[in-house]
Amino acid sequence: MAEKLKYACIGAGGIADKKHLNEYSKRDSVEVAAICDSNIAAAERLAQKYNVKNIFTDYNEMFDKLKLDFISVCTPNYLHAPITISALKKGISVHCEKPLAINAEEAQEIVDAKNKYKGKVMVALNNRFTAESAFVKSCVEKGMFGEIYHAKCGWRRRNGIPGKGVWFTDKKLSGGGALIDLGVHYLDLVMYFMGYPKVVSVSGATYSKFANSDNRLRAGYKNNGDGKFDVEDMAIGHLRTDSNATINFEFSWASNIEKEVKYYELMGTKGGVSFVNGELKLYSEIFDTSINILPDVSSNRKVVSEFDHFIDCIINDKEPDSKPEQGAALMKIIDAAYKSSELMREISL
Repeated sequence: MAEKLKYACIGAGGIADKKHLNEYSKRDSVEVAAICDSNIAAAERLAQKYNVKNIFTDYNEMFDKLKLDFISVCTPNYLHAPITISALKKGISVHCEKPLAINAEEAQEIVDAKNKYKGKVMVALNNRFTAESAFVKSCVEKGMFGEIYHAKCGWRRRNGIPGKGVWFTDKKLSGGGALIDLGVHYLDLVMYFMGYPKVVSVSGATYSKFANSDNRLRAGYKNNGDGKFDVEDMAIGHLRTDSNATINFEFSWASNIEKEVKYYELMGTKGGVSFVNGELKLYSEIFDTSINILPDVSSNRKVVSEFDHFIDCIINDKEPDSKPEQGAALMKIIDAAYKSSELMREISL
């Protein structure tokens, strides 16, 4: 067998444990060489769990001491850009958690560094790597829906603030609230299905109505009392592309609704699709009769996980599907939505 890829995880929180370390530690082609976190106790806990011998509190020291092939960046958002760029300078590929950065400027700096140092960067947008998404993407590419002229997407929680007084609710550390946290998933997904069209205008509004509520936290997250909460708990908006196609979105951490819902819809000239809380439906017509189709995608054996995909990209020198250029385009949209809300007008891009 070929020599294993040497891998390290930067960040020792929940996403590092449940997602990145949990998955990469299962791959025969990967050696988990190190865990890095400024909180050494957190790093030690995961190092023991995954039998990792090297622990660091400084990622630059880790880059200097270990010859790594790739890393995961599982830190608060404000650290995504500096860590990713530092790794690229050392010839290390990066699997970066979403969002790519806290704003479009930093996201573009990552793209520029990737191009300059000829590295590989993949944004960890796990919703692309599902059987449902693979099926819908295939339908789009085969022209089943015709011209997609409108899309809707959202993720609305009833009680889902990811902690209070933590980095999620501090704009300097997170870049924003529900839009940058939840919105990147489903905005990316509909943009991905539509071929990442050029967005020419953005209109958005943000709200922070539950910052003082103690009963709207997501299960398992902490309330740090009087900590900062200067981000939105809800964002809505409208995008227009250069082909006059449109996208509506709504994302919330907390809202007075019946239950949590995650969804997207694509509307085309030949057909459409909806995905609501895991249920996929297609809409079209046969012989002048409207039909609804309920696909069974469980039989799709061709779906590749984001982890296997990135490993394949590194070994075989391929471009990752979830490109940093798309991550930067998404951050440009999110920045414009925040600006639109602040100025209370549509923003042209």
